[in-house]
Amino acid sequence: MSSTPPGDGAAARLAQRLIGMRANREVIPEDPNHSVRWHQHDYPSPVARWNYHPEYEIHLIREGSGKFIVGDHIGTFEAGHVSLIGSGLPHDWVSDLEPGELLHNRDAVIQFDGKWVEQAAVLMPELAEVRPLLEQSARGIEFFGQTAQVAADSIEAMGTSTGLERLHHLLALFATLSRAPEHDRKYLADEWFRPQLDGQAEAVVDIVLEYVFTNHAGSVAMAEAAAMVGMAEPTFSKYFKRATGQNFTDLVRKLRLAHARRLLERSEKPVSDICYEVGFSNLSNFNRQFLREVGETPRQFRQRVM
Repeated sequence: MSSTPPGDGAAARLAQRLIGMRANREVIPEDPNHSVRWHQHDYPSPVARWNYHPEYEIHLIREGSGKFIVGDHIGTFEAGHVSLIGSGLPHDWVSDLEPGELLHNRDAVIQFDGKWVEQAAVLMPELAEVRPLLEQSARGIEFFGQTAQVAADSIEAMGTSTGLERLHHLLALFATLSRAPEHDRKYLADEWFRPQLDGQAEAVVDIVLEYVFTNHAGSVAMAEAAAMVGMAEPTFSKYFKRATGQNFTDLVRKLRLAHARRLLERSEKPVSDICYEVGFSNLSNFNRQFLREVGETPRQFRQRVM
C-alpha cells in the first residue's frame, strides 16, 4: 500500500501527535430495530477520532488513503481497508487530505456487543465459530486479499438491507472473517492491549486504561489507579494481573516504549528528549528497557527504520 513517507504531510504529523493524546470513550447508541449497529460517516467528522468503546467494530474504508492507529500499531490504509477492532481497543483512521477536503461517507462501520454474540450462541450454536475471532480481535486484525473484498461486499450489503436480509449478510460477514486464511490477516497491536468482557473486570480495566492512556507520559502510580477503583494496592495488583494477563507496571512500561518507538520513527528528536517525553526519568533505564522490549537500542532502532 502506498503511504506518505514518515514525517511528511499533515496526516503523519497528526498521527504522531495522536499517540500522546487521551483516548476518548465513545458511547455507541443502541439500534432497537437491529441486532448490530451499522452506520457511515464522513471524514473529517466528530466521531472520527482517537477513541475506544466496549463494542466490537468491523470497519471499512471506502475512499482515500492515510494512516491508522490501533492500540500501539500505526499502519497505512487505502480504499478497501477492512479491519476488526476488539472491545476496548483504541483506534483511529487519519486520511491524507488537501486543505478543506471532505471525504463523504468515507467509513462504513458495524458495531456490536460481545455479550449479544454469547447470548445468541446459546440459541444458535453455530455462532460458536465466531468466538475465536473475537478473542483474536483483542489485538485488532487487518484483512487483505479476497477476504477483504468479500467482507467489504457484505458490509455494504448490510447498509442497504433490513430484517432477515440484513441478518443474512451479517452472518455471511462473520463466516468470511472467521474463516480467513492466515495470509489474509494481520494482527496489529501488542498483546498487552487485551480487554475483558465480564462485568466487574471490564469496568475496572476500562477505568484504569483511561487513567494510563491519559497520564502515561507523566506521573502514573499504581496507588492512584487502585484508589480509583476502590481497591487496596495488593488486591488491585493481583486483580489487574488476572484481568489483563500482565502487571500494571508492565502495561505502563510497554505503553511508554510504544510511544517512544513512534517518536523515533517519525521525528528527529534526540533520544534523550524522547526518553523524558514518554515518561522515563533516567536515560540509562530507558535504553535498558527499550533494548529488553525491542531487541535493539533506541539508536539502532532509529537507524534501521529511518
